[in-house]
Amino acid sequence: MSRFSKLFSVALSIAVLAALALAPSTAQPPVITFSSNASDPVPRAFTEEIVAMWNEANPDTPVELNTVAHEDFKNAIRTYLAAEPSPDVLTWFAGERAAFFIDRGLIGDFNSAWSQEGFGDAFAPGFQALATSGEGQYFLPTSYYWWAVYYRPSLFEQAGIEAPIETWDDLLAACDALNAIGVTPFTTGIKFRWPAAAWFDYINMRTNGPQFHIDLMLLKESYTDERVKQTFANWAQLIERDCFIDDAAAYDWNEGVDIMAQGEAAMYLMGAFITDTYPDELEDDLDFFRFPIINPELPIGEDAPTDGFFMSAGAANPEGAKAFLTFLGSQEVQQKAFDDLGRLPTRTDVDVSAASEATQKGIALIQSADYVAQFYDRDTTAEMADAGLTAFVEFWNDPSSVDEILERLEEDRVRIAAELAASE
Repeated sequence: MSRFSKLFSVALSIAVLAALALAPSTAQPPVITFSSNASDPVPRAFTEEIVAMWNEANPDTPVELNTVAHEDFKNAIRTYLAAEPSPDVLTWFAGERAAFFIDRGLIGDFNSAWSQEGFGDAFAPGFQALATSGEGQYFLPTSYYWWAVYYRPSLFEQAGIEAPIETWDDLLAACDALNAIGVTPFTTGIKFRWPAAAWFDYINMRTNGPQFHIDLMLLKESYTDERVKQTFANWAQLIERDCFIDDAAAYDWNEGVDIMAQGEAAMYLMGAFITDTYPDELEDDLDFFRFPIINPELPIGEDAPTDGFFMSAGAANPEGAKAFLTFLGSQEVQQKAFDDLGRLPTRTDVDVSAASEATQKGIALIQSADYVAQFYDRDTTAEMADAGLTAFVEFWNDPSSVDEILERLEEDRVRIAAELAASE
């Protein structure tokens, strides 16, 4: 090639690059991927509305929402976080559920966004603790809800039962009274296991106190301890008293709500989100009370699971993820979640003065507790939770197998605790 040809080639290349630089950009805006487990109709519609609000205000960094069925999401989240890249932002749960992924470096620290937005001043101290691990903030807690015994006052009236039921003996007597008029005392749906864990949580806290319960969750106590055996003995009283619907494992929790709405069962131990599914036209015939006391000398523990969001450590768009988390944790979004869904806010600057009587009652229920737990599968390790949830359903179906069940749970506890200790 001649010297002239070389110079011409170089000049042509420079001209092409210059033209490309001056041409209008056709690159797509950086998307923020958001995986949500809010698959039930009401919370799903709310999430879609929140995403639409963001996208309207931030067209250059749109959020791409992927909604996955709640139970499928739980099973798949490890796969999501191991992907390259993983979703930028995900819904999840506080407590051990979040700590498991934080400890394994799968959740990203968004301390910079937390600090810049003044979240440390806006969030109540307990929720700041749920957000924090070491020196960083890894989890954004945005709402919590209470658990209680929901019931139909009209069916209680038919059975001659006075509400609220305050003691264990009164609960057993109520089961007898409801059965006598042909109404099943409790509905449930343990097809996906977790509703059974609420029964263990409450009976164990009422039998042995919340501190023993949490120590058991942290693998510090034995499942073959006589105190745990007494928990199951108390639980067996309800099963033997025909307090539950038949074949509970055939139903999911929503189907359990249908049974109550149809008037076939009078009570349901469930979270406040039951109202998302319960028919609006029947809500005047729905109330709740604190899980009855078994030992009045013990402190009172309540389950109040806290939900929120986090940024994946493998996020393709970490800056976008931090910005979206900031939006999700804002006063605007938490106020809307409270107004539209009745979700209790984790921020202290949300106006709750217009709360319904039921919400005020729920707030008082939690504020009067001596200890607030998350939930069985959030307070213990994921592997122990899986073993426990299976065991609770097995016990429900065959209470006579309790000794074998507890021995197996204890073997799991010892092994899991040893493996955790070895990995530290």
